[in-house]
Amino acid sequence: MESATLKDVARVAGVSPITVSRALNRPEIVHPETVELVQKAVKLTGYIPNQLAGALTGGRTRLVAAIIPHISNSIFVETIQAMSDRLWQDGYQLLLGLSGYPASREDELITAILSRRPDGIVLTGIGHSQETRRKILSTGIPVVEIWDLTPTPLDTVIGFSHVKIGEAIALNLLKKGYRNYGLLCADDERSLIRLQSVADTLAAQGVSEIHREVGKAPSTFQLGRVGLSNLLASGATLDALVCGSDAIAQGALAEAQSRGLTIPKDLAVFGFGDFDFAAHTFPSLSTVRIDKKAIGTRTAEAFISRAAGDDSAEKVIDVGFELIERESI
Repeated sequence: MESATLKDVARVAGVSPITVSRALNRPEIVHPETVELVQKAVKLTGYIPNQLAGALTGGRTRLVAAIIPHISNSIFVETIQAMSDRLWQDGYQLLLGLSGYPASREDELITAILSRRPDGIVLTGIGHSQETRRKILSTGIPVVEIWDLTPTPLDTVIGFSHVKIGEAIALNLLKKGYRNYGLLCADDERSLIRLQSVADTLAAQGVSEIHREVGKAPSTFQLGRVGLSNLLASGATLDALVCGSDAIAQGALAEAQSRGLTIPKDLAVFGFGDFDFAAHTFPSLSTVRIDKKAIGTRTAEAFISRAAGDDSAEKVIDVGFELIERESI
């Protein structure tokens, strides 16, 4: 069976093929009743518009591509969902690409994505290869970097300061009297920056007992258990453990309790991300809350505004963060 064509849709809708094309690609210039007729005809015929062809002739694909490291047990899920929901409201679709840890596939993904002529690209973080930067900047396609901050983004950046988060965690725990620290994270760039900031802040306050364990990304419950086990096996004396994510912190809680340690009397544990389970672990997990949905929504709105011809939006948007103190510290 042959695929339905634009002419088939025009015949069913009772309009010309050019009207069908305009109704699909620029519905704002077509009478609403005609747009509705065309949409019904599309459903009846099963026609799939060739968005790429429209883009090549100067139209819009209404496609936004987002590249994130991974989706398994991912801190990025709420951001991606909020972004998709907001884009959908204005007729855009979200194409998702997974770059892995480290972002070894980002260059390859960028090439594949650009061939589809998206109306915008979302990149996780600000650490990109020179090749990626060159490819993106040469296209002029709007770009939003998320989950980080820099005064010199490729285009727009929406996120928060990992350095400031590290400082805030360290100062909070120092104020509570903890002196012997363990740092446990996966080897992803942003976690390493946060925990290095913790270490730098502690060192500046005269704390020399800082033990580190770095596992292979992504962050998992297992990494938390194995990581804490390795730290204790090394002979490290710990009274506070700062983790790169809530998943790691949850694993560390389980490992500590399996060894008969009382949280936080014997070991305080701090996470990152405020996952849904963080308030319901035993004891409940202290962590860092990021407005993940706001990052997604504001990213989508940045593209929508740009498509409407409004280029006046802020280029550096800090959504901030909040330390959430619960029973684990």
